[in-house]
Amino acid sequence: MTLAAHSVSASFADAGGVAILALQDVSARFAPGQLTAIVGPSGSGKTTLLLALAGIVVPQQGRILFGDVELSRLNERQRDAWRLAHCGMVFQDFRLIDELDALANVLLPAQFSRLHLPAALRQRGIELLARFELPQRAGPVARLSRGEQQRVALARALLLDPPILLADEPTASLDADNGRRIAAALQDIARQGKTVVTVTHDERLSALADQVLAMKSGRLVTQP
Repeated sequence: MTLAAHSVSASFADAGGVAILALQDVSARFAPGQLTAIVGPSGSGKTTLLLALAGIVVPQQGRILFGDVELSRLNERQRDAWRLAHCGMVFQDFRLIDELDALANVLLPAQFSRLHLPAALRQRGIELLARFELPQRAGPVARLSRGEQQRVALARALLLDPPILLADEPTASLDADNGRRIAAALQDIARQGKTVVTVTHDERLSALADQVLAMKSGRLVTQP
């Protein structure tokens, strides 16, 4: 199924209560098997669009659709359930739990909705760590390098095998080797039939994308 934004606008109030229009009439389609890079200067609305696609930000106007499901018509609990079932997310700050080891962090999404963790999911977590060349260490993830932590975050996002992967600046603050590794992994994930959307300033990553959307002042300046 295709993920799509139709004439989406979203605004926020600043500290003084003044409305800031973060998205202005944005329309775009994100197809399975496609890697999309959203580029543009800081403050252009890139992350807001990513959060709208995840159902975290609800637009004031327009629609976010995944197939026949309109996310903005769902209540918060329904959007949370939709996101858990359909959407893996990689945040710029990773959002790992420092005290837990890599495998425990990867397994967290499964534990939100299950009292008992199936053995098959635990095995999938182990396989994902191996896929991204991460050893199963007993120590906390706080001891890992930033590149390793980013790969743990990516493995966590893929645990439940979601059809959509959304990543916010996945190569930011990484060295060149780790940046190339993450970019190649995202391209490979898209080739496996998933919808992959990433916000990035990294030209190496955007060069691998099937679709590049440029934003400025909340608008798309490169039409899909």
